[in-house]
This record gives sequence, structure tokens and C-alpha cells, in this order.
Amino acid sequence: MRQYLELVQNILDHGEHRDDRTGTGTLSVFGYQMKFDLREGFPILTTKKVLFDAVVRELLWFLKGSTNINDGLKQFTPIWNAWADEEGELGPIYGYQWRKWEKFVWDEQSKTYHKEYIDQIRNTIHLIKTDPKSRRIIVSAWNVADLEKMALPPCHTFFQFYVNNGRLDCQLYQRSADVALGVPFNIASYALLLTLMAQECNLTPGIFVHTLGDAHIYLNHREGLKTQLTRECRPLPQLKIAKKGLFDLMFEDIQLLNYQHAEFIKFPIAV
Repeated sequence: MRQYLELVQNILDHGEHRDDRTGTGTLSVFGYQMKFDLREGFPILTTKKVLFDAVVRELLWFLKGSTNINDGLKQFTPIWNAWADEEGELGPIYGYQWRKWEKFVWDEQSKTYHKEYIDQIRNTIHLIKTDPKSRRIIVSAWNVADLEKMALPPCHTFFQFYVNNGRLDCQLYQRSADVALGVPFNIASYALLLTLMAQECNLTPGIFVHTLGDAHIYLNHREGLKTQLTRECRPLPQLKIAKKGLFDLMFEDIQLLNYQHAEFIKFPIAV
């Protein structure tokens, strides 16, 4: 995971001071890319503890199309609590767009429109299996029509799959990247998603490409990251997934083996 530490050092050395919507202030660079080969081990930070249980629960929550933290998320992890309303609702965020992208279809007979839904994840699986050379194997969470309804517009906006020689790769474009808190979580989450999709399609999980737009360090995260830069990387752990269909998997079916890590570093959340 040297790539992540190099990103941190790059921003500390070359980042520009920028104000932000939270009022905290950041150091920021624009346009950065990292690549992680999952055949070398599961890419999760070892220079601090990443809460892998929370990664798994959130991803399974997304894959259900959920938008409410009371739907199996709140009791396990507070990730989305700060943005949810009193009923726990977040609006049509990631999971909704992945599984229930709305479209309106004209009915010629009744001369009216009716609402239908696009399941991008199922469509993606179908494309990987039936047209693996397609350059259109894309899932988008950036639905312009729904942005104002979302508690938080998508930071990881869209991802694309690439199939070659029995291997499945994935590239994520992330418009906004909180390097201390969000990016370690995002790397693990999309590496896990890549692994799950590869298993569903009988392919080998390959390279996760993480492309960042505004990659930033909040000013009150600098000291914690400097501490992290003094730590040595440890061997990467291995992922073990039960042999089940993607939509049948539960939390207990996903295990991270031999995760060796340095102690946790607590960073304040900028809301």
C-alpha cells in the first residue's frame, strides 16, 4: 500500500490551500491515480487499522439498493448517521442509483408516461457475461436529476469494468476524495466489490484503478497522516468469500484473513 502513502506525501508537499464547504480548509491536488493488483493480496491499509466490518456492511447495504440507515446499517456502523434525517433517510444515494435508476417510459396506448427502474448492477453482470469486450460496462451514481434529493451527492461517482483473459478489472472515478478518512475505506470497498463481481462472473479479480478528482487532506488531519507516514507497510491480507450468488451473500460470508495492521488513528469527520 505504498501508493496510498505516496499520495499523502504528494498532497502534503504540493497540495494547494483551498477553502471547502465544511469550513475546515484543505490541502488539495487535482487528478491522481493509483493501481492495486488484487492478485498480490487484498488492498487495505496496514499502516493504520481500517474497519473492514464497516466496509462490508456498507457495501452489502448499497447492493440491496438501501437508502435508510435503519435498514441494517445503523446498528452496526455510524458511517451515514451524520447525514441522515430523523427517520434515517438519505434520499436516492448510491444503492438506489445502482439498483433503481428511474426512467420514464411513454405508453403510446394511454398517451402517458409511467415509471420504470434500471438495475445497473444486474445489467453490468449480464454485460460482463455476454459481451465482455464491451466498453460500456459502467455503473453511475451521478444522476443529475436526483442530486438535490440526496443527503450527500456521490463522491465515488461511477465505475467501469474491463474483462481480459479471464481477469476482471475495475476503474473508479471519485470526484471528491477525503484522503485521511474516505480513501482508505473506498479502496477496500471497491476492491471488495471487484472481488464479488468477479466471483459472480467466474473471473479472477485483477486490477483496481482508483482515479481521483479533488484529492484533499483536511487541515485538521495533517498530524495524524504524518504519524502514519512514519509507519512501515505490512504484508497484505487475503479475502475469503463464500461460494454464493452476489445477491445471496451476507456479512458472515465475507472474511479478511491475516490482517496485520498498526493501531487505529482517529480523524474528525468534516460534515
